[in-house]
Amino acid sequence: MTSRPPKRTPGSAKPAAGIDPQIYATFVSDLKRKIVEARHRASLSVNRELILLYWTIGRDILARQEREGWGTKVIDRLADDLRQAFPEMTGLSARNLKYMRSFAEAWPHGGFVQQVVALLPWGHNVRLLDAIKAPEERAWYARQAIEHGWSRNVLAHQIDSNLFARQGSALTNFSRTLPAEQSELAQQILKDPYAFDFLALGPEMLERDLERGLIEHLRLLILELGKGFAFVGSQYHLEVGGQDYYLDLLFYHLRLRCYVVIELKIEDFKPEFAGKMNFYLSAVDDQLRHPHDKPTIGIILCKGRNEVIVEYALRDSSKPMGVAQYQLSHALPPQFAGDLPTVEEFAREFPLMSVMKLRIEIERALRDLAVAKGIAANRPVGIMNMLRDLQRHGIAPSSTQEMLRAIRVMNEASHGVDVDADAAKQAVAIGTIFVAELREIGTGD
Repeated sequence: MTSRPPKRTPGSAKPAAGIDPQIYATFVSDLKRKIVEARHRASLSVNRELILLYWTIGRDILARQEREGWGTKVIDRLADDLRQAFPEMTGLSARNLKYMRSFAEAWPHGGFVQQVVALLPWGHNVRLLDAIKAPEERAWYARQAIEHGWSRNVLAHQIDSNLFARQGSALTNFSRTLPAEQSELAQQILKDPYAFDFLALGPEMLERDLERGLIEHLRLLILELGKGFAFVGSQYHLEVGGQDYYLDLLFYHLRLRCYVVIELKIEDFKPEFAGKMNFYLSAVDDQLRHPHDKPTIGIILCKGRNEVIVEYALRDSSKPMGVAQYQLSHALPPQFAGDLPTVEEFAREFPLMSVMKLRIEIERALRDLAVAKGIAANRPVGIMNMLRDLQRHGIAPSSTQEMLRAIRVMNEASHGVDVDADAAKQAVAIGTIFVAELREIGTGD
């Protein structure tokens, strides 16, 4: 006679079982994501209704002033009456009512308000009103702030750096070397000049100083480059014809679906820079580009450029590339240097900086170990590929599995994605142990 499991009555609990930590962690992470997304949608809804209310108030004030001939003093009276009627409600000061009036005057079309500016917080809209008078430029910044998720400080920085005029201004050959559907977007992602005002380098700087400074401020660099740039590596190794070459900076652009090579020059543009970039783009297309990737794009960043020389240099190039300038901040006066936080203070305050710096250190340590053990591949490889190579040769550190999980956090931080501070700290702890093990293996023979 075949035995059967005991019949479960409705509502009876399933027999207790051990909880898999990884499955549980994934489940909790999924719930957290859903809660955050729901709260975000709720906050957007509340913000949208508030902005539409402010626009309606401003529109009604404008209409009454035009119809009744009321002067500006009516706004002070309105502020007193509305605050008495709604004492619990903030934002009804005379100053804010005047902003509401200006807001309605700046955006007369209700459809645009509902679809665009109502998605921005009031502080963003006030900044746009204060800083920009041209309607087309103001609308452009509003759309960009929504698309890129800029905070108010970032929006202010982009306005102060005149991003509207810089966007799409680099000299390129994209219209001739890229398909029509890609060339316009590629043109728009390039700026001229690039504002590296987060760097303070002296006149005697070397190209490696510029590169090192950009890598140390990777999040700010990605913010300046724009949405879609994913960091792949610095001094990225390529082997061509048995000789070694190193790309200053290599990115992958998520919207363009292509690699982007950036070469840094501390001098004015020279024609030979285009020839070297053409060579690099051919090598990346041959060694890294996947079948579904679009052609690799090159950006040459120079201290200065002569437009005629650039035009001649790019005219006959078959590879898509652009030339742009960059601007650096002036070195800080000595009396202000003591007021700045130290590197250690920055690391404590912003753990993501430590994550990105450690990611670069891990990549270099992996490459050094691969070379020392004679297992370096005959092609450029990333962190994950190098880890797999070590595992295949049986020399991977004991902390490799933990490192594989931490790499995701490091990649997100390097690509400009905000990650949880605790996750960043844990990734740093795992990565520090991993680097120490790599170096111990490298010196073990």
